[in-house]
Amino acid sequence: MFPKRAGLIVWVNDTRLAKNLERFGNLLYISKRLRYAVLYVNESEVKNKITNIEKLHYVRRVERSLRTELMTDFTKVT
Repeated sequence: MFPKRAGLIVWVNDTRLAKNLERFGNLLYISKRLRYAVLYVNESEVKNKITNIEKLHYVRRVERSLRTELMTDFTKVT
């Protein structure tokens, strides 16, 4: 079975340095205009990864993605 994954939104000061976030998990996307990166990590390691990422000098803040909490079943109930 695959491990559960959690998404992290990492707001950065410099997008060139955001490429270094690959060592913490799967780096999915970097927005140059809005200066954030989307990173996926294992659910069991989220708290540890957030504290390590927040220590980096080019990171402004780290947020957890709420995508897993959204309803994705769009069938019409009658």
